[in-house]
Amino acid sequence: EVQLVDSGGGLVQAGGSLRLSCAASGFTFDDYAIGWFRQAPGKEREGVSCINNSDGSTYYASSVKGRFTISSDSAKNTVYLQLNSLKPEDTAVYYCAADYWGCSGLATGDFGSWGQGTQVTVSS
Repeated sequence: EVQLVDSGGGLVQAGGSLRLSCAASGFTFDDYAIGWFRQAPGKEREGVSCINNSDGSTYYASSVKGRFTISSDSAKNTVYLQLNSLKPEDTAVYYCAADYWGCSGLATGDFGSWGQGTQVTVSS
C-alpha cells in the first residue's frame, strides 16, 4: 500500500520559513517522483515543485522559484519542501503526491497517490 504522510505546516509571519515533510512507504522510493501541490480557497490546485528520485531532477513553479527548495533523503524515504521568504499568497493546504511516471504530471495534477495535506498560513 502506497502511503504518504505530509506534515510541517503551521502559522508564520510574512518573511518566515517552514519545512514540510513527506514520508513515503509502500513503494520503491527511488523509482518515483514526489511532487508538492497547494490549494487555496477559491483557487485552482497548483503544482509547486517536484523531484524525480530516479535522476534527481527538480522542478518549481515560477511563483516559488528562488524561495522554495525541494530535496529528497532516500535513507529516510522522505521528501522535504523548504519554504523561505513566505508571503501571504503562499497560504494554502499543501499536499505531497507520488507518481511512478515522473514529474510530468506537475502541471495537471496527474499523480497517482496523495498525502492528506498540511495547512500553511502566512500572516502579513
